[in-house]
Amino acid sequence: MSEQISAILNDFNGYLNGTDYLGVADVDLPDLESMTETISGAGIAGEIDSPILGHFGSMTVTINWRVLERANFKLARQEVHHLDFRGSIQQVDKRTGTYDQVPVKVTIRGIPKNTPLGSLAKGSTMDNSNELEVIYLKVMHDGETVVEIDKFNYVCVIDGVDYLAKVRKNLGL
Repeated sequence: MSEQISAILNDFNGYLNGTDYLGVADVDLPDLESMTETISGAGIAGEIDSPILGHFGSMTVTINWRVLERANFKLARQEVHHLDFRGSIQQVDKRTGTYDQVPVKVTIRGIPKNTPLGSLAKGSTMDNSNELEVIYLKVMHDGETVVEIDKFNYVCVIDGVDYLAKVRKNLGL
């Protein structure tokens, strides 16, 4: 078995509702920051910020545009948007030096949170963006789901482990 080194994101495209090409942009994906509660008391020497399994703080995705695009205004509409970012990760085989491409797909459902329109300066980019609050996130790497978080439906799968399965069962969901 050869050892692959993931080198770069060769390229990616973004789509609204699965098929509508968004345009030329860069994307800042959300951080997975667990919600925590400080635990202290008898039997604990001090305090522990204990993660609440399957629960995350506010997650946002930001799409950074070079100039005002029609998609910028579509994403500003006050409704839930379905976004797909499909990319190709370039890998190199350590042993042979040959290249390969591995698919990556990030699916997001989000609600518009902030739409900075950027600036106007002759001969330069406008640097506008869309920021959406993420309510659903799924990351697929080489055809395998490695992250799936659905805040409204109590789903939190990370690397094959569903951390909210027992919670759903206990809640009768």
